[in-house]
Amino acid sequence: MLKHLALLWCVLAAVLNAQEYKAVFDCSSDDARYIHSRISLIEKTLQLIEEQGDKAIFAITVHGGCFPIVLGNYDEFVANEDIQYIQKAQETMKHLSEDKKVEIVACAMSLKANDVDTKEVLPYIRLSKNSFIDTIGYQNKGYGIMSFK
Repeated sequence: MLKHLALLWCVLAAVLNAQEYKAVFDCSSDDARYIHSRISLIEKTLQLIEEQGDKAIFAITVHGGCFPIVLGNYDEFVANEDIQYIQKAQETMKHLSEDKKVEIVACAMSLKANDVDTKEVLPYIRLSKNSFIDTIGYQNKGYGIMSFK
């Protein structure tokens, strides 16, 4: 019985000492290779936080030149040599969204500015009227902002 109480105490102490990391990653870059590297880094960062017993609550906002990563059909917006990076970024984003509950938000204003129908947005991505409003909202809720331009 005493062993069980000691184990319970250790687990409780670990849970109470766990830190919570909240960040919004704001993407406006049009460099597909760079976008892929940053999305991969978000995944690795989340993994490291979880490995140390802490909690990560992340969001990604997408606007400006970054908009092709949220589209099912992005070929006309991305150079042929960059398609592989968009594909890899999307695979990672899908995993982050579905398995790690990372919220990914696309800016409808950016899509409209590029003549993109919002029906092209991938199903795991939330559409926002203006991602600046979302980014400010995350900051107001205590999220640190990490930009990749």
